[in-house]
Amino acid sequence: MKSIKLFALLIITIFCITGCGSNQIECPPEKTISMTLPQEPSTLDPAMSYGLAENNVELLLFEGLTRMDENNQAQPALAESWEISPDGLTYTFHLRQGIKWSDGNSITAKDFVYSWLRVLDPKFGSGNAYMLFIIAGAEEYNSEEISAEQVGIKALDSNTLQVKLKEPATYFIDLTAFHALYPVPEHITREKNDTWGNNYETIVGCGPFKIIKWAHSSEIILEKNENYWNRDIVASDYIKLPISDSNSTRLTMVESGLTDMITDPPPADENRLKEMGLYKIEPQLGTTYYVFNVTKPPFDRTEVRKAFAMAITRKEMIEKVVRNGKIPANTFVPPGMSFNGRDFALEGGSLITEDAQQAKKLLEASGYNGEPVTILYNTSDMNKAISESLQGMWKDALGVEVELTNQETKVFFDSRENGDYQIAFANWIADFADPVNFLDVFAEKNNDAQYHKPEYNAIMAAAHKEVNQTRRLELLHKAERMLFEDCVVIPLFYTSQVIVVNPELKGYICTPMGNIDLIRAYKEKSN
Repeated sequence: MKSIKLFALLIITIFCITGCGSNQIECPPEKTISMTLPQEPSTLDPAMSYGLAENNVELLLFEGLTRMDENNQAQPALAESWEISPDGLTYTFHLRQGIKWSDGNSITAKDFVYSWLRVLDPKFGSGNAYMLFIIAGAEEYNSEEISAEQVGIKALDSNTLQVKLKEPATYFIDLTAFHALYPVPEHITREKNDTWGNNYETIVGCGPFKIIKWAHSSEIILEKNENYWNRDIVASDYIKLPISDSNSTRLTMVESGLTDMITDPPPADENRLKEMGLYKIEPQLGTTYYVFNVTKPPFDRTEVRKAFAMAITRKEMIEKVVRNGKIPANTFVPPGMSFNGRDFALEGGSLITEDAQQAKKLLEASGYNGEPVTILYNTSDMNKAISESLQGMWKDALGVEVELTNQETKVFFDSRENGDYQIAFANWIADFADPVNFLDVFAEKNNDAQYHKPEYNAIMAAAHKEVNQTRRLELLHKAERMLFEDCVVIPLFYTSQVIVVNPELKGYICTPMGNIDLIRAYKEKSN
């Protein structure tokens, strides 16, 4: 066993050295912290990113009008204050004086207007556009029904941003901390709109750090941003972000001192790591699930989708494969969102049925002719193991031959967005603590499931307009039940943030939204 460990350490050391290439950067150990990313970021353009690997890096390079604190409360960031009109429809944000991009150029209210309209621009094609549809005229502009000038986003002067909503939204301030609402530098993106977020030499941000190296599929290095408005709270001078999609490699890295933090360690090491005091489970508002392309045979038939969904045994999968404190999911919206003292998910009750025998009968009655199906997932050890578990369950219960296809993350997201799959791995972590953040996904016109049901869209539209909280939640429960009646998704388990951490690492924040914020993180040498 010791020789295996030494061999793994040797491989990692070579990986780290070669990853640096000729562009060697000296990072003083006492002022440097490290967190290993579980996959290569597909982009660091906040408008076009979707995964936690991207979002955690962007959280260090950019900042919104607000930033979430350790209690998951939105605090003033690039905006120092704001007012909300009595009807809840008009928000007026006052930017801080003298805020700058990492290259020294000034940030103004016009940068937010440009950046938000860029996300909404139908020609740009951001999958995050629907997140801004609460803004008056945003959806109509995205649908090419009105001009950009008619959207409710205005710069009243260089330091004042006015936003008009189409209906009151108590979560809007929280939404301004979301990555799709970060400002991006027009003086860079106008010229290199599609490529600037993939090259460290063109990435200009406004957050606590700036990027000084990106050796693709190997390592990202960040340096403290001297132009950040709140730079005095930034505790470390450098952050190193090595990249590995192997959870066993990541674990060896943290145990050998090559990194300070990893996520999702190998399930087999759970008990050992707990005994060592290195294993931590942080709460998270999220659901891991598989999504059907409801237009691709054989999953264009509801009965076939239901048969596949019913043939899964979640408890068995978690105990044998996933572990890490995960809880079987019987809803799409996860527990933890409370309204008037009632938890939305718990109040709605279980929406799944597990019955392998009934599943086989349903599949036989559906007219399914036994053609093979393919699971698509993005490359990682855990995603592969989960997909193999489903493959085995469907073979045993339904007699179906299931093939597996894995893709690099950027290609995978493109395939899902374009509907180039039959059934695919998916993971949704809340951007703000409201069920609409989950349920709006399938009302969006370009949703991955290709699910376009007028009745569902009408329910969600009514929920957005409803000001009575009780009636609003009834509508949202109705929408979620419809997703399960039509079997659009197969929820597997509710997510949690499992981390292994160097005991010397202090000051980091794990949010329920899945982000790990290192703005105040530092290493404290033990005696």
